[in-house]
Amino acid sequence: MAQPSLSQRLVQGEKAALARLISWAENGDARFAETLRELGPRASKSWRTGITGPPGAGKSTLVNELARELRTHARTVGILAVDPSSPFSGGALLGDRIRMEERTVDPGVFIRSMASRGAHGGIARAAVDACDAIEAAGYDEILLETVGVGQAEYDVVSAADTVLVVLCPGAGDGIQAMKAGILEVADVLVVNKADLAGADRLATDLEEAVHIRATGGARDPQGWAAPVVTCSAGTGKDIDEVLRQIEKHRSWLAGERLERARREKRLRHVRRTVEEQLAQELWERRGWNEKASALLESGRAPYDVVETLVSSILGAAKRDGVKSA
Repeated sequence: MAQPSLSQRLVQGEKAALARLISWAENGDARFAETLRELGPRASKSWRTGITGPPGAGKSTLVNELARELRTHARTVGILAVDPSSPFSGGALLGDRIRMEERTVDPGVFIRSMASRGAHGGIARAAVDACDAIEAAGYDEILLETVGVGQAEYDVVSAADTVLVVLCPGAGDGIQAMKAGILEVADVLVVNKADLAGADRLATDLEEAVHIRATGGARDPQGWAAPVVTCSAGTGKDIDEVLRQIEKHRSWLAGERLERARREKRLRHVRRTVEEQLAQELWERRGWNEKASALLESGRAPYDVVETLVSSILGAAKRDGVKSA
């Protein structure tokens, strides 16, 4: 009797099959795309919630509590913890798994860590592919956690339907959030560790910043203004309120808004993947690194080298176009 294919095992809910598919996504393995193709077109079922914020804000604890609360509502949950910041910080991801030990024995929860050292190409592309794999496996909710608040982290959470930015008092997070442009990406602002001194002040500062943006023309008057919610993930206090705000954003985004937002995010994903594959083809397979080095060593100015390489690429593309026509 023939063994079931990986796609069949995935549909049957086998976690090992999902883990294998995500590994293929990380490594840029062609079998990832082949497997998704086998599954055929699927309506988007999973709701993707991105969780980002500075180290120490309590993101992993919050993710653990959100998963616990979602499970009380019979929602299946896929958790993806992504560290795009450093190839040497995998220990933090292992720590996430230890803190989520209670969730690992739950058949309705799948947890996976992903570090940049394991990704072939961009971590953002691999993270989106991993979310597609989790969705293909039939999970209702996807919690996508990133470490830090840099551009790579924003690229990762940009794939989410709802983005939570988690801050905590005592580290100047309010000012840093505004400087880093966190308000630009946040759909919900979460002040964690609300039992600590300064939490109320941080929440007030963030509310004022959101209000200024809303009244200063920075946002569409009919648009979404990120709410500020306080909680204490360590004790489980007000986790239900965080979920309520996610649900409110989900309701606001429903219909044409959601379809448009997902189309735009999918287009960004396609562009990112094309750029990565072209870069890999040019620099790794066609020896363009050596060509660029030779041109620079010949005394050519950097932008002259760029123009020469781009002209060569466009010329090759034109020739290929003529042949295909």
